[in-house]
Amino acid sequence: MIFNTISPCKLNLFLYITGKRPDGYHNLQTLFVILNYGDKMTFETTSEDKVELLTDFGFPVEQNLIYKAAMLLKQKCCCTKGVKISIDKILAQGGGLGGGSANAATTLSVLNKLWNLNLEEKTLLELGTSLGADVPIFIKGVPCFAQGIGEILEPVDFKDRYYLVATPDCSVPTKVLFSSDKLKKDSKKRTYQELINTSYENCFTPVVVNEYPEVQSLLKELSNFGKPYMSGSGSSCFVAFDDLEAAKRAQIKIDAICRKNFIARSVQKSPVLEALENL
Repeated sequence: MIFNTISPCKLNLFLYITGKRPDGYHNLQTLFVILNYGDKMTFETTSEDKVELLTDFGFPVEQNLIYKAAMLLKQKCCCTKGVKISIDKILAQGGGLGGGSANAATTLSVLNKLWNLNLEEKTLLELGTSLGADVPIFIKGVPCFAQGIGEILEPVDFKDRYYLVATPDCSVPTKVLFSSDKLKKDSKKRTYQELINTSYENCFTPVVVNEYPEVQSLLKELSNFGKPYMSGSGSSCFVAFDDLEAAKRAQIKIDAICRKNFIARSVQKSPVLEALENL
């Protein structure tokens, strides 16, 4: 069987670090939205007990999150079925859009269905968390208020909007940012209602703009069309619109300074979940 789907990206509309955990990770509070835009993934099931990643990423397949996700499922369920996976990567890497995490989550959700494993969402979320902090939101696949390292997810009713997303020619290493003494890591823990009624902020932004003038310049240009924000730990930045035509007019101007950009709409349900429901 051959199955195609979009592996979507996410935006963090706000992001705060509320403290360090005993395990060395940091607790955060963030609002995730899923966009109807992302990498295109193809899954072809086989009877051979083998996972094949047909797309070359330039590093050993064993290090790839897609491969790791598939093997994790096989080991969890003692599954002897196989799959061939290919991907058309269009999302910028190191942009804070969660592309790699989405690919892993898509693999877990799709193969759970195609291999007839019938694992519950709770189990998939646990497996996803073991692969990366951003993986669970793509398994959940709906707008969520997230806490913990990003694995404690509370679905929220959040209006869909159009987003102009642009990525400058720089990749921001998250690990380096966490080690910066300029990063605010002790934000007050607040309720979701408090946070959505407060001006949104991303705690990584001051650190990133100080180190990456490309991001600072992009945020300045985007501010001509609304309040701009950076997603995750950067470097992708975005501004929201209620009207698609307004977003398109802004895109024409942004395109002149940053060619890596796109317009997408946030969705109430991930394209992956929609496609699986129609399978």
